[in-house]
Amino acid sequence: MTTKPMLHPRNQHREGYDFARLVAQTPELEAFTLKNPLGGTTIDFKEAAAVRMLNRALLKTHYGIGFWDIPARYLCPPIPGRVDYIHYLADLLAESNHRAIPRGPQIRALDIGTGANLVYPLTGQSEYGWSFTGVDIDPDAIRSAQDICRANALDITLRYQPRREDIFKGVITPDDLFHVTLCNPPFHASPEQAQKGTRRKWRNLGKTPSTQLNFGGQNAELWCPGGEIGFIATMIEQSMDVAEQCLWFSCLVSKKDNLDPLYRLLKRARVAEYRTVDMAQGQKTSRFLAWTYYPERQRSL
Repeated sequence: MTTKPMLHPRNQHREGYDFARLVAQTPELEAFTLKNPLGGTTIDFKEAAAVRMLNRALLKTHYGIGFWDIPARYLCPPIPGRVDYIHYLADLLAESNHRAIPRGPQIRALDIGTGANLVYPLTGQSEYGWSFTGVDIDPDAIRSAQDICRANALDITLRYQPRREDIFKGVITPDDLFHVTLCNPPFHASPEQAQKGTRRKWRNLGKTPSTQLNFGGQNAELWCPGGEIGFIATMIEQSMDVAEQCLWFSCLVSKKDNLDPLYRLLKRARVAEYRTVDMAQGQKTSRFLAWTYYPERQRSL
């Protein structure tokens, strides 16, 4: 196994993939394994079916998810990086909990764009026991997430957002109180831009460009008007209306150049504090932007 020291210290995947253990838990994975040039075991990450089977094995082995599947062509996210987001959010909440990592169902998290894969609620509930509410604009994604919950007897609330232009409106009820929101936003501004990004990723993976990618993704998962910065700008604007119903709002930001304009929007929204949390994962640095309307003295969990 190859150590990945740049992942969060609590990330179960810091030591890489233990394929012997994964195959023991999910024997179907063995058909997708192969030897890398150093003689170690791996899979062909350019093959969608292999990536899906690896995710299934990871979720079963590390997070106790006996059944996991998604419809064809839906986003199949890399588990280690997604879990890192959860761990760093736990660190953020610990600052208001006497530096202790908060655990248990009293911690309520809202996952915007939870997707057909439901990865954030699955891993976050397993690692910390938090209560999750997942929201999505795609009814098929919601149905897939419901199937996963039923098959694993999981208590995760799922809500359909019928209005594509809304993020918090209509899905946060007057009685809701959340400690944290999280989101992996659509990165692109149009289907054409998403397709261009897909072709670039295929080339980076050393394969002939195609209309498909090993990690997949439907339109709602990949693009929205205004792209990433437009989506997060709407999120910031709408967060003002539910400022007292969430301790920390957060969202992944893929493009570092988007941060400065988002900082300006947060200042205009008169948030009490905002910060960017870097997450170094392998050869790239990911990050999320977090903001709160609560002054520090009022943030106790």
